Amino acid sequence: MTSFNQKTILITGAASGIGLLMAELAISRGVSHLIMLDINKKALEQTREQLTSPGCEIHSIPVDLSSEIEIREALKQISARELQVDILINNAGIVTGKDFEKHSEEEIEKSIQVNSIAPMKLTLGLLPQMIRKGSGYIVNISSAAGMLANPGMSVYCASKWALSGWSHSLRIEMERKSTGVKVLTVTPYYIDTGMFRGVSSPLIPILKPEKVAKRIIRAIERERIILRTPGIIYLLPFVKGILPQRMLDVLIGKMFGIYDSMKTFKGRNDDQNPAG
Repeated sequence: MTSFNQKTILITGAASGIGLLMAELAISRGVSHLIMLDINKKALEQTREQLTSPGCEIHSIPVDLSSEIEIREALKQISARELQVDILINNAGIVTGKDFEKHSEEEIEKSIQVNSIAPMKLTLGLLPQMIRKGSGYIVNISSAAGMLANPGMSVYCASKWALSGWSHSLRIEMERKSTGVKVLTVTPYYIDTGMFRGVSSPLIPILKPEKVAKRIIRAIERERIILRTPGIIYLLPFVKGILPQRMLDVLIGKMFGIYDSMKTFKGRNDDQNPAG
């Protein structure tokens, strides 16, 4: 079992959505230091004030995760404060929500940077101290979209496929070398936050953020390596493996209505949100 008590936890996208909810749960479980990274400076400050707790020192660091310079600066600040991160939750993410041909080059690059590359760079910066200590937990919030193609979110799918592949590979590397560092890959369905506001899902229920946050925290405590939610998502790799692609298109696209789920997508007005 992994305990949060007297640990230092870093959460990206911590100012809202499941990032904020996981921060609240971590404090309730006794973390001594909470490091919050988010692009929204105003929301970050409001969250810091909201979460103020006598038993937990809260550090809020505004950062644009699409900027390598800002990621490096955030890591420098963490080091300067002599903080040793025990649990890293790579949660922040963005989705554009449009057909591929309508994307700009900047939108493509930013999606890949925030959803795929930033988690790798943050982990690269913090992993050596975890290995030296012989313990640590890296939690990567990917998506069911990292296992299934979907119209209207092609770049998001690509970024989450990359994140999942890297996360699983990192876990195996850490285990083979007996580093003591654990890796959890989370692949949730749509979560009812502003990030996916407006999406439709006729058969599979859209997830409540409170439940997702609790499941992730419990998965860390129980030292899980994979968390898929809801439970039906555990069947997805099997179904993909046995069905021809055209049959999969009919099952997923027409029967479950997934391929039309982004037609009503609205999203948020801000450009970075907790990943779902």
